[in-house]
Amino acid sequence: MTFELKILGSASATPVVGRHPTAQVLTVGASTYLIDCGEGAQWQMLEHRVRPHHLRAIFISHLHGDHYFGLFGLLGTMHLQGRTQPLRIIGPPGLDEVLVTQARVSNMHLAFTMEFTPVDTEAHAVVYEDEAITVASLPMRHRIPCAGYLFSEKPRRANLLKEKLPPGLRPEQLARLAQGEDLEADGSYPALRHADVSTPALPPRRYAFFSDTLYTPALAPLIQGVDLLYHEATFLEDLRERAAQTHHSTARQAAQIASAAGVRRLLLGHFSSRYKALEPLLHEAQAVFPAAELASEGLTVSV
Repeated sequence: MTFELKILGSASATPVVGRHPTAQVLTVGASTYLIDCGEGAQWQMLEHRVRPHHLRAIFISHLHGDHYFGLFGLLGTMHLQGRTQPLRIIGPPGLDEVLVTQARVSNMHLAFTMEFTPVDTEAHAVVYEDEAITVASLPMRHRIPCAGYLFSEKPRRANLLKEKLPPGLRPEQLARLAQGEDLEADGSYPALRHADVSTPALPPRRYAFFSDTLYTPALAPLIQGVDLLYHEATFLEDLRERAAQTHHSTARQAAQIASAAGVRRLLLGHFSSRYKALEPLLHEAQAVFPAAELASEGLTVSV
């Protein structure tokens, strides 16, 4: 089953040519989720062939404009294109008030229902769940309430081996085997153990999204061993004091979190507009955590 992240925006507050405010799309199987929605996100969705109608939920980290100014425009587009199915929006308290106010003053009556889930940005708790994933909040340390998110795939089923299945099994028997059950002997067939006719399920995959935050080593245990970590890397280490003042992180600090958490891969993003070339941030991170990469518009990472 697909577990894939697409980067739509990798810039911090001020966009530069070729870089856009934060937005990402996570696809798990047939389900698609938007993570942050900076200005111009829907243009990036058009550019990279992401269909808004396929969005099942939208996760907003905090109410600084570069992380959600594109949201109301996207909602309007989905309305104009005829969306009717409900849309879940997960984010910090106050986001619902902003959206309701925008709809009221613009006299927009959406044809679909927005289901808003407020996030306690100081807690690590489940904020969303469906048949594909469970999502938990991660408490970031920023100038305003801010949450990261941990996306965890639901346990996958073992794969049945067709060559080991006896012929003529009824559909209900196949369904029980697919669910992991053993079959008792029924007169026509001997007992059949699920473990004897299947391969073990692959381990569930996990993705951690760290939005704007001070360097916070205490977060590492919450994401121990994740397959992919996105961590903001607004500054280089020579601007560490500036990072602390603005409640951001350096590329080196992002790598230190990745190393402490034992993650498999690290994506750096949320780059300051002062950096025209990003290789110095990559080199700084790779000196600590070699499996670091740069997030860039259109980059697709399969887990």
